[in-house]
Order: sequence, then C-alpha cells, then structure tokens
Amino acid sequence: MIQPDAAPKPRRNVELALLVLALAVGIGASAMVDLNSETPFDNDFWFQSSLLAVAAFAFHIVLRLRAKYADPAILPIVVALNGLGLALIHRMDGPGDDTGNNQLRWTLIAVAVAITVIWFLKDHRILRRFTFISLAASAILLVLPLIPFISAGEVLGARVWIRLGPMTFQPGEIAKITLAVFFAGYLSSNRDLILLAGRKIGPLQFPRFKDMGPMITAWLVSIGVLVFQRDLGSSILFFGLFIVMIYVATSRISWVVIGLGLILGGGFVASRIFPHVGFRLDSWWNAFTPEVYDRFPGGSRQIVQGLFGMADGGLVGTGLGQGRPDLVPFANSDMIIALIGEELGLIGLFAVVLLYLLLFTRGFRAALGTRDAFGKLLACGLSFAIALQCFVVIGGVTRLIPLTGLTTPFLAAGGSSLLANWIIVGLLLMISHTARSPIDTTPMTDTPSEAVKQP
Repeated sequence: MIQPDAAPKPRRNVELALLVLALAVGIGASAMVDLNSETPFDNDFWFQSSLLAVAAFAFHIVLRLRAKYADPAILPIVVALNGLGLALIHRMDGPGDDTGNNQLRWTLIAVAVAITVIWFLKDHRILRRFTFISLAASAILLVLPLIPFISAGEVLGARVWIRLGPMTFQPGEIAKITLAVFFAGYLSSNRDLILLAGRKIGPLQFPRFKDMGPMITAWLVSIGVLVFQRDLGSSILFFGLFIVMIYVATSRISWVVIGLGLILGGGFVASRIFPHVGFRLDSWWNAFTPEVYDRFPGGSRQIVQGLFGMADGGLVGTGLGQGRPDLVPFANSDMIIALIGEELGLIGLFAVVLLYLLLFTRGFRAALGTRDAFGKLLACGLSFAIALQCFVVIGGVTRLIPLTGLTTPFLAAGGSSLLANWIIVGLLLMISHTARSPIDTTPMTDTPSEAVKQP
C-alpha cells in the first residue's frame, strides 16, 4: 500500500500558476502588436484575449476533474505557443483579411476537441483495440485529397486539401495521429517477432527480410504521399514517425540505418522524376543565385527574404509590429519562424525553440513513466511527430535542409494542423495522467465464500 507521503501530487496549482504566465506571454504579445498599430486595443484585441483565457482555464478545470495527475507543464507551454501564434498572425492581417480571427476560431474548436478527448477517453490503452481500424482510417484520410468532388485540387503544388463547405481541411494532419496509434499497437504486439535474429554485418544486427514488411509498407506509404499528393514534408513526417517508433520498440540502430537509406534513395529518385522536388533541392543549394531567386515557380525568394529578415532582427529583434515580414511570402504560415526571428530576434527565437524542446521532453517523460508498452510507444511517437515537424520547418527556414510545406505546430496559420496538434496534447496529457497516477497495491481480501474459517 502506498504511504501518504509517497503518493504523487496532482500539481494542478502549479499548472494554474504556469498557465497565468503563459497567458501573459500570448496576451502581452498581442498588446505589443496593437501598440504599434493604428488602432491599439480595439475590440479584436479584447475579444481574442478573453476567448483565449476562457479556453485555457476551461481546459485546466477539465484536467482537475478528469486527469488531475496529468503533467502540469504541457498545457501552459502549448497555450503560450498558441497565444504567440495568434498575435503574430493577427499582426500580419491586412485590410479585409480575416486570417487572425479564423485562427482563433480554429483554436477554440481544437481546444474543445482536445477537452472531449480527455473527458471521454478514460484510459489511453483503449486505443489499442483500434490498431487496424486506425490503419484503415489512415489510408482513407490519405486518399481523400485525391477523390474528385471532395479534393480542393492542387494548392501551391500539393494535393493535400479537401473541401468542407466553405472551408478547406488537410486530412493528412489527422492521419499522423491514426498512424501513430497503428504503429504503437502493431509494434507493441509484434515486438518479439521483429526482434528475431537476422544477419549481422559488423556491429549492426539487421532484421530478416520477411520481418521488414512494416518498414517497406511505411516507406511505400510515404513515397505514395510524395508521388500522388506531391507533399515532401508529410512524406518525411510519416516515414520518420515509423522509424523512431520501431527504434524505440526494438532498440536496434539497424532499423534507423535502413530507414535513412530508404529516405535518401527515395528522395534522390523523386528529385529526378518530379520537378517540384528538384526545384526544392535547387533552391536550397543555389538560393542566392539570381536565376534561382527569380524563378517561378520553385524560386528561392521566400528562403532568401526570410534569411534577410532574421539577419535584420539581430539579437533582440526589431520589436513586435515594427519589422517588414510582409516582404516574406507566407510569413504567417510557412515562414512564421522568420517573422519571429526578425521581430523578436535570436533571443526570442531561442525562447520559442526552448518551449518546443520542453514540450518534447515532457512527452517523453510521460512515455518513460507509463507502465504499458503501447502507451510508451504512442507517447514517443506523438512527441516525436511534433519534434520532427519543428525540425523540418525550422531547418527549412534557416536553410539547414530543403524547405517543405509543413506548418510550425501551434504557431503557424492553419486549422488542420492546430486541431491535430491539440488532439496530440490531449493524448499526451492522458498518458501522463496514467503514468503519474498512484498504484493501488492494497492486498485483495478473500471473498466470504473463500474465507478460511478459523478454528
């Protein structure tokens, strides 16, 4: 039986204090943007700030009621990032532009869905029953953008959107969650089969060819996304998700070696076959070449202007609302990291990266603490999905790797990404609640029919 002083504490009051600080970051950023605008502290400011606060505190109350042992740092980190993103997107709105208000609406929808997940999902292990249903759902979600009358067509070179009335939605964002559920369920059930001895080459133990079926399947899925949807970012995300989860399940570096080989091979072939992939690579290698800079489509103007903007921001930035991010195409979505670097400087950019690092590590801490293999793999996969997405986006903006079409989690404009990432937050909170909940070790008492009568 657990002693009272050894029982874990809910730490919801710690979360509340951090939540107030997180709201101060988001609302403070909006205030700084408004102070540098023509109409400071207008109705939009008060409306956005009050709704963000109401949504955050409602989430906190639900955690007190349904998941009181959940990690106290995850929600404040996400609220701070989401609030900062709302301020930056609103800052980029021009006359008649409604992107900021649209992002606020998606924020409220995403928070409501995440609250629903926490309220009705009493135990994350229930999801294991839907392993192959999740695989089927993933396939359907990835095929939807290719179906006529539903597809939104080709947008900026990619076919990843569907139409839902007046709105567009990217089902691939939800597919990363269903794929993570499938991978976690499959790997936790078939770990022993995958670990069967294979051929050893040097220090590496390679799996048998027939055991590589899941790896090949995941690679073909990612290549299919690249071929039919022309989405390089999602292709990298889906395959990277599987590589990490199978490495966590087996602890074999050989899977990573094989995976990297397949990624490089597939990327090389794609760059030779698909012009848009070749343009991305050329814009990365030769970004400052005049012919590449001015090329349309597939030019490097977006990358170069983002680099110039971050260079102009320097160490402390130009100040929120005082830069020129309008010179950078898609500054409120694909290039929002460049906007942060320009107006908040290197210090602000490091602060944002640190928030993502904390979110990633808190997710892994939940994975380490949970007692079931499915929960460990699911928490690792969901946490890594956010981390990989951040790496791909920030690496592309800073020209470390080729630029892709992924969005920065919680910051960039995009309702599909926001909804999916808030669902991930809800799942991570439930897994951390299970990991930190006290274990009932009270011995079972005999039933009256089984009780031994004393003489």
